Amino acid sequence: MSGGIGTRLRPLTCDLPKPMVPIFNKPVMEYGIKLLKKYNIDNIAVTLHYLPNKIIDYFGDGDKFDVKLNYYIEEKPLGTGGSVKNAEDFLDSTIVVISGDAFTNIDLEKAYDFHKEKGSKATLILKREPIPLEYGIVVTDEEGRIIRFLEKPSWGEVFSDTINTGIYILEPEVFDYYKKGENFDFSKDLFPRLLENNVPMYGYITDEYWCDVGDLNSYINTHIDILADKNHHKLIGEKKGESLWIGKGTIIEKGTKIYPPVYIGENTVIKSGAILEPYTVIGDNCFIDQGASIKRSIIWNNVSIGNSCEIRGSVLCDYVKVDERVRIFDSSAIGASAKISKMSTIKPRVKIWPHRTVGENMIISDNLKWEDNASKKLFGYRNICGKLNETITPEVASKLGAAFATIMEKGGTFVVNSDEHSASILIKNSIIAGIMSTGALVIDIKNSTLPMCRFGVKHYKADGGIQVRTDCMDPNTIYLEFVNKNGRNVDKNTERKIENTYILEDFHRCRGHEIKEVVNVYNFCQIYLREGISKIKNREKIASKKPYIVISSPSKNIIDLANTYLKALGCEVRTLEFKRGMNIEAVKNIVLNEDGFIGILYDGDGEKLSLTDGFNIVEDHKYYMLAMLIGFKTGAVKEAIVPYNYPRIMERIAKQYKGKTIYNKSNISELLETIEEKKEDFQYIVSFDSIWATGKILDYLVENDVSLNELVHQLPEYYYFKKEIPCRWDDKGKIIKSLSIDRKEGIELVKGVRFIDDKGWVLIEPDDESPKFNLYIEGHNEEYAEELWIQYNDKINKLMET
Repeated sequence: MSGGIGTRLRPLTCDLPKPMVPIFNKPVMEYGIKLLKKYNIDNIAVTLHYLPNKIIDYFGDGDKFDVKLNYYIEEKPLGTGGSVKNAEDFLDSTIVVISGDAFTNIDLEKAYDFHKEKGSKATLILKREPIPLEYGIVVTDEEGRIIRFLEKPSWGEVFSDTINTGIYILEPEVFDYYKKGENFDFSKDLFPRLLENNVPMYGYITDEYWCDVGDLNSYINTHIDILADKNHHKLIGEKKGESLWIGKGTIIEKGTKIYPPVYIGENTVIKSGAILEPYTVIGDNCFIDQGASIKRSIIWNNVSIGNSCEIRGSVLCDYVKVDERVRIFDSSAIGASAKISKMSTIKPRVKIWPHRTVGENMIISDNLKWEDNASKKLFGYRNICGKLNETITPEVASKLGAAFATIMEKGGTFVVNSDEHSASILIKNSIIAGIMSTGALVIDIKNSTLPMCRFGVKHYKADGGIQVRTDCMDPNTIYLEFVNKNGRNVDKNTERKIENTYILEDFHRCRGHEIKEVVNVYNFCQIYLREGISKIKNREKIASKKPYIVISSPSKNIIDLANTYLKALGCEVRTLEFKRGMNIEAVKNIVLNEDGFIGILYDGDGEKLSLTDGFNIVEDHKYYMLAMLIGFKTGAVKEAIVPYNYPRIMERIAKQYKGKTIYNKSNISELLETIEEKKEDFQYIVSFDSIWATGKILDYLVENDVSLNELVHQLPEYYYFKKEIPCRWDDKGKIIKSLSIDRKEGIELVKGVRFIDDKGWVLIEPDDESPKFNLYIEGHNEEYAEELWIQYNDKINKLMET
């Protein structure tokens, strides 16, 4: 039976079926095949489900093992019994069932003779286990007949010390109870049914070695057991010395210290000064550098371990690369092709998934799975993002809270909030616990938006704030935004401090009497909305006009806030239930059909919005242009702070109203800092607070008795769009370097590479969070913008091919 996924053995089994996990450099299933062949059992059925081709490719038809292998693949899991029943055409006589992941030297001939002597229809091979709590117990009478089964008993149910090894001798008629394709289990379904029907079932107790390679500890202990007991040494081949095995082509330099028992595979190099301590197993084609020390660890094939590394009680899978001075501690496992960079430490019981990279000088104390590489870079473009209970767990959140409070202000005050989702509230509460552990004061403003968090920090004169948000389209994705005492996203320097403190776990911890009670503010939205309303000059005129507004958002919290705000201004409001895939086009149609004044689709973060009047759609850079046009017209904006990747047409708008443009890197912290320095309050509102921005836009339209359509037509024509080109992570630096070599006139190197001519420009910028390039293109007409896209798309793809 070789279809198991091996969940408890991950990351060893992430890309390898459990029967292919090596013991002394051979798949565990190979030992099972050799055991069967030893007792002249040479016609073998193999049941498969998880990664079946890995097993088929290795064992083939069985010819090289002098047996015949027949494969039966389950399209869906059928249980232990169902998988064997799936091989129905094979079940024509007495059969032996053995797990593909069991390592044993059981005497099958004795077990078979016992089965026949007793007239048994089903014989279970049993093993005595002093602590049987993690196994299925089988109770037999004096004759060996089975009288009871207990699955993973409590101590109060340990009526026997004989456990089920998962090896059975069965007569074909026992399968008549089920049909092919039915899902059933031997232990839970078939055997209890046979017992109930008084079918003769016996337990054969063996004294030979058996181990279920079920988890990491049992996997390591299996190697230790074999190395420790001389009676088992014949299982692993010829020795080169007392409890020392060295494969062909292996080079062990003078000055290496080896303390048996130790097993070393073929074509491996052990450099001078390396120390191999007892119960070390090293695979084929490995490289162990000088000064490296390995003890009680299992090293698979093609592994490279740098100088002065320390490996203790761990497993390193194929093609793992460990740089110099790395320490890996007990019960850790490093998946295939992972890289551990120099000076890093892997703490006990940590599992690193295949192909992950751990950066230099890291301390890894949590599992590193598929989602992210471990590096000092927790932050992406503007926040920390991850999967709930995978990369962002309550434990991670608590440590982030402690790290933030540690580096910002000892004993400070911090505003914390979240959106309405349960996942966000869970993570928020964990962050609060972390902040409290430093002795800081927490003000929890409950379910609210990111703009409310910014406002709350300034309102309470706090030292910083954290907002937690769940992605409205993916309830498993969490965003954490960190803001400083001015309500701005923290800068890159602060991000690095948070990351370093988090990684090193260098938190300030307070004593019990220093812990401060959380200040819970349940109606902070009233303070926020009142402030937003106070910024509107023409409240009476808006109330008199009673504009009909259609709104929607993926966030119920934001819809409720916007609805309250707009009604307080005197608007008539219709709220649309947001449905997956909904965009501003759906709002546009309703505004047109119902003769609405404007329609608004608010993003889930509370910062961005899209506008429509039933004819036009105003969003992204076009919305920004429109908002700046209002700002210049009213005098609220003197200098437009423009993201570097936005259209240059803004220069024409600014010039028309005797204003200026300041281009800023697209980083949100720098944008907010520049806006604050220039005291551009209007620009902050329209760019980073969608609810207050609604009021500002209404204020202008009503005061000047102008429609959104009329205002849109005052914008100059421009041709601008964004494109993406997928790439490999390691392509990014190579491409940017190649593009920037020619420092001729017409190239800007501010963020990415910007190529400029008199008809347009293209900015090529590697994405901060994904393996892709972002291209921002503006042309004097649509055709030229398309030409630029084609030209640079071809250029980048050709560079990736070289």
